[in-house]
Amino acid sequence: MSRTHSDDADKASAPQRPASYQTPAALRPLPALIFASRWLQLPLYLGLIAAQGVYVWHFLVELWHLVEAVFGNQEALQALITNIGYKSDVQITHLNETIIMLVVLALIDVVMISNLLIMVIVGGYETFVSRLGLESHPDQPEWLSHVNASVLKVKLALSIIGISSIHLLKSFINAGSYEVQVLMWQTIIHVVFLLSALAIAYTDKLTSSNHHH
Repeated sequence: MSRTHSDDADKASAPQRPASYQTPAALRPLPALIFASRWLQLPLYLGLIAAQGVYVWHFLVELWHLVEAVFGNQEALQALITNIGYKSDVQITHLNETIIMLVVLALIDVVMISNLLIMVIVGGYETFVSRLGLESHPDQPEWLSHVNASVLKVKLALSIIGISSIHLLKSFINAGSYEVQVLMWQTIIHVVFLLSALAIAYTDKLTSSNHHH
């Protein structure tokens, strides 16, 4: 009787595999080599992580220049003016609303590009290389639970539109520093991004509907 209870306890404590779990069959050498080739993408994602670090450093440098300029540091002010490409007919000796707005938009631009990098790194690795095993992690991104190649393309397209919108807004605020033709082409390119995103989203919707049917 006690042995029966012990066996039942052992079974209960043993990790249970999902009903749909199947032990993977051993692949033949050539398919195994082709499947393992996905790991060649690993250096690419590690490179993007390094690029993310560069963006973080750039963000902190620009933020520090902004703080220094608030307290009257002329070198920091000139560095900000040079970085944002701001031009004025009079010499600028202190921060004004336009410069602050352009700097803040530049910082937002860095954040949005950083978000795009995270989406590519995490989503791309999860989709094309290997599972991250974040199902029970409290910080798992909400979008990662249902990400696939199609969803990732749509999210990337929307992120690019957001980044393009920030660039366009910066150009319009600082319109005096650009030629009309440059502003026109930036607007046209932004509209093309919008149309491309709509086309990708519509194609994804059609594909999903066909799969459901």
